[in-house]
Amino acid sequence: MQNKSALDSAILRYGKFRSMRPVFFYKPSLPTTTPDAGWRWRFNVWVPVAIAAAVIGIESTNTFSAQNTSGWLRPIVQHIFGPMQDARWDDVHHYIRKTGHFVGYGGVCFTFLRAWLYTLELRSWKSLRSWRLQSCLRAILSTAFIASCDEFHQSFIPSRTGSPVDVLLDTTGAFTLCLLVWLICWCRRDRSLVAALPDQA
Repeated sequence: MQNKSALDSAILRYGKFRSMRPVFFYKPSLPTTTPDAGWRWRFNVWVPVAIAAAVIGIESTNTFSAQNTSGWLRPIVQHIFGPMQDARWDDVHHYIRKTGHFVGYGGVCFTFLRAWLYTLELRSWKSLRSWRLQSCLRAILSTAFIASCDEFHQSFIPSRTGSPVDVLLDTTGAFTLCLLVWLICWCRRDRSLVAALPDQA
C-alpha cells in the first residue's frame, strides 16, 4: 500500500509538470479552487527570472563598461562592415549598446511575463484578457524595477553612469515585448476563447 501511495504521488507530481503547457499559446482551464503549487513548480516558473536578473547584474559591472566593450566589439564590426574612423565608431558603439539595452530588457520582460502568466493562472479571472493584461502590467513594472536597480548600482561604479533615460529605454523594450506577444500570440487567437471562461460574479 505504501509503495502504491508513493507511486500515485510521483505520478501526480509528474502530471503537474506535464500540465505546464506553453502559457503563451493556450487558454487556461481556471480551477474553482486554487491548486497546490509546490516549490518545484515555483522553481520551474521563477528560476528563468532569477537567471535573467543575474545576467543583468553581471552586465552592470565594470567588465561591460563602454571602454571595455569597445575593445572587443570594434574588431567584429569592422570585420563585417570595414574600417571606421574613431568618431564614426563612437556613434556605432553607442547605438549598439543602446540596442542591447532595448533587446536585453525585452528578454528580461519575457521571463517575467512567463512567470506572471503561470502564477496568476492560479487565480480566478473574469476574462482571458484581464489575466493577460494583469500579467503584462506586472511584467513591465517588474522589468522597470530591475532596470532602476541596475542604473542605481551603476551610479556607484566609476566607469559606468546611472541614467533615467536608460531606465526609460529598458522599460520601452519591455513594453514592446509584451505588445509583440499580444499581437503575435494572442490577437490572432479565436475570440471565442474569451467566452469560454466562466464569468465571475
